[in-house]
Amino acid sequence: MNITKAEFICSNTDPDKCPKSDKPEFAFIGRSNVGKSSLINMLTAKKGLAKTSSTPGKTKLINHFLINEKWFLVDLPGYGYAKTSRSERDVWSGFISKYIVTRKNLLSLFVLIDSRIPLQKIDEEFMIKLGENEIPFSIIYTKIDKLTKNELQKNLAAIRKSLKKTWENLPPEFISSSESKIGREEVLNYIESIIKQR
Repeated sequence: MNITKAEFICSNTDPDKCPKSDKPEFAFIGRSNVGKSSLINMLTAKKGLAKTSSTPGKTKLINHFLINEKWFLVDLPGYGYAKTSRSERDVWSGFISKYIVTRKNLLSLFVLIDSRIPLQKIDEEFMIKLGENEIPFSIIYTKIDKLTKNELQKNLAAIRKSLKKTWENLPPEFISSSESKIGREEVLNYIESIIKQR
């Protein structure tokens, strides 16, 4: 897939106020500081489309971007560590859950996992909830450029071993690096193939 146009449409905390659900939608989510905004900018080849920050928890809204005037890319707030109050995190959790469960044109959710560290409990619990609600999702392992090939294979094997305790069949997986653009073509082609099957 070749992205020729990527434009910001809106931000909000109410799934009922999201754009009309007449186009395919693909959302990205992960723990705070997993590299989500950098990945979105890399995929769209538009630097600064999604706001990046060294401060975890920067994204606090459901952000819709229209791609090639044909489908929506959605940047969701990160879960996990963020310098916010518990009550604010509960609000985020509420509208994120509502969006994921009720958004009828959400064709796939990409869950971002940091390839450098073991699978975190919060990631595991989040994916279990997706399974319970029959939400189609894929995994994108981020920041692989920070590891040697051997370290990456070892870490991915350990993560998959953890996942197989819960999942009989693992979801589709992608490896990525926002710096070297690894994974860009694979993820975009995957999105394109889902749109064509719709």
